[in-house]
Amino acid sequence: MGTYHAIAATSKAIIESLRHACPRPEFESAAFELYQSSNFQSPMTEGVSLYLYRVGTSLRRNLPPRVGPFGEQYRPPLPLDLYYLLTAWGRTAERQQFLLGWAMSEMNDTPILPATVLNHYLQAPEGDVFHADEEITLTFEPLTLQDMANLWEPLKPNLQASANYVVRMVALDSRVRVNEFAPVQTREFAYVNGGRA
Repeated sequence: MGTYHAIAATSKAIIESLRHACPRPEFESAAFELYQSSNFQSPMTEGVSLYLYRVGTSLRRNLPPRVGPFGEQYRPPLPLDLYYLLTAWGRTAERQQFLLGWAMSEMNDTPILPATVLNHYLQAPEGDVFHADEEITLTFEPLTLQDMANLWEPLKPNLQASANYVVRMVALDSRVRVNEFAPVQTREFAYVNGGRA
């Protein structure tokens, strides 16, 4: 579970981990950037972009309330699935495919990012975004026909060969406390005019 910065922290950790692992000097001029749909209209010359194109509610919704460090309870977290489009850009088709192959291989070799990595690249005002025992897992998942149709319109004419990844169960903590009441010990009834009130 993380603070509301968890979506941005996840995106930043993925792209910065790729930047850190990039083989130099083979891809010396490669850039690594988070993209919005507008960036596809004038993309980078060479590098890797990561585009968060969809956020959905995770299938597992019945999470228990979060317990704070002093035993206080908060509303259950909001579990999200994050869908990313990883795209390689190159001066030539060959360079682009080299970069795409390397990036996919790197994602396959290191599919799990622990909290130390997730918290490293984004400095949130409230401190760490993810708890120390948390991690995310990147899963390669082909685009559905519906997603492909949804992406085509905003990204044309520069939609390139890309890889689709999903990060499941990024849980956003709630800051709303749950009122706690003592367990009921006895029941008391009041009688008015010979009948129960």
